[in-house]
Amino acid sequence: MYSAVDLFAGGGGFGLGFRMAGFKIAVAVDIDRDAVRTYSANHRYTIIIQEDIRYIDYGDLLKYAGDVDVIIGSPPCEPFTAANPNRMEDPADRLYTDPAGQLTLEFIRLVGEIGPKVFVMENVAALAEEPLRTYIKREFKRVGYEVYFNILHAEDYGVPSRRRRVFVSNIEIRPVKSRRVTVREALRDLPPPDSGIVPNHETTTLSPKKQERISKLKPGEALMRYRGAGGFYENYIRLMWDDIAPTVMGSRRFIHPEEHRVLTVREQARLMGYPDGYIFLGSKESQYNQVGESVPPPLSYAIALEVKKYLEGR
Repeated sequence: MYSAVDLFAGGGGFGLGFRMAGFKIAVAVDIDRDAVRTYSANHRYTIIIQEDIRYIDYGDLLKYAGDVDVIIGSPPCEPFTAANPNRMEDPADRLYTDPAGQLTLEFIRLVGEIGPKVFVMENVAALAEEPLRTYIKREFKRVGYEVYFNILHAEDYGVPSRRRRVFVSNIEIRPVKSRRVTVREALRDLPPPDSGIVPNHETTTLSPKKQERISKLKPGEALMRYRGAGGFYENYIRLMWDDIAPTVMGSRRFIHPEEHRVLTVREQARLMGYPDGYIFLGSKESQYNQVGESVPPPLSYAIALEVKKYLEGR
């Protein structure tokens, strides 16, 4: 069994896909208490460290992991995403000046110190655009790796929501695509909210004014728009049954295709391909964030199979 370390692990979606493919997630690291609790509840055989990655030494990881075959991780995307209205103007500043952007360099540092056979770093596709692409290539070359920028769409791998992401790796990753899954297929067999049958399936309270406005939304319409660095983005979008959902984000809420309510955490987790037995802990807001900021498990699984194929062919 191949051993993996999960950095910036969040609630564990990236790790779940690798575990489903037969990897042992030896150690996971994240700074967020709720995310660590969620990871711990769902990955019982993983050592989980709650700490700022800047204070993690490679020896801390090797002490628990032993030989590490693979490192995976999702450094914060906020410094790079066009959805962030406060994104720094200069791409170099996003990586080298923004404290959150610098965390990508910490991932690269640990890859260099540990020397895994394979690493996979997930982020928004903007990281593959110039000049950030050149900066990232240069930083990985300093620690001994050439890299590929693998841009994948989650909806091509059985995830019922759109999600375009780059997976920076020292190997080319081209998983076999699967058929697309609609919102109807994703949500059709869920029990009513607040029934207590599945976890994280409680309704969200809305003000009477917002409830009234939501009741007038047609499928595909949004209640509000907000400005990001790259234009306007919609929120409180009424989903369409026979389409794929828009990109799930930590701050984004969806409206049920027919009912005049916000999707529950469980429903949003379904749109990311999580199994119903996967529980999310912390405040409801934190649960939504953990779902929206994660790597969808079906996409992670498809990537993990490609990594496994590479390792077995070495």
